[in-house]
Amino acid sequence: MQIAIQARGFALTDALRNHTHTRLGFTLSHAASRIRHVGIRLSNLNGPRGGVDKRCIIEVRLHGLPTVMIEDIQSDMYTAIDRAIGRAARAVMRRLEHGMSRRRKELRQQSHHDPTCPPGLSSELGPL
Repeated sequence: MQIAIQARGFALTDALRNHTHTRLGFTLSHAASRIRHVGIRLSNLNGPRGGVDKRCIIEVRLHGLPTVMIEDIQSDMYTAIDRAIGRAARAVMRRLEHGMSRRRKELRQQSHHDPTCPPGLSSELGPL
C-alpha cells in the first residue's frame, strides 16, 4: 500500500506525518492487499485566522473497484485526520464487501450458464 501525504498552507511536521502513517496502518491493515494507493491532502483553509478550518482529504484507490474519497474539516488537524481515516476505513470495507458480493453473483450466474456443467449441478457450488 503506497501512502502519499501532502500539506498545503503549512509545514508538514514529522509528528503529523507519523501520526497519519500510524493511524492508516492500524485502520486499513485488514485491506492492505486490496489497496493500491492512499493519498492524503492536508490543508489549513483560513490560514493563521483559526477556526474550523483544518481539512483532510483522503483518496483510497482499490484494485478493481471504484476509488473512495473522504473529506473532513475540523478545528484540530489531528481530529480531522482521525475522523477522515475512520470514515475512509468504513467506506473501504463497504466497498470491498459490495465488490465481493457482486463478484460472487457474477460467478454464480456464470456457473448457471456454463455449457460444460451437467444439468442440475453448479460448477462452483456443487449439487443444487
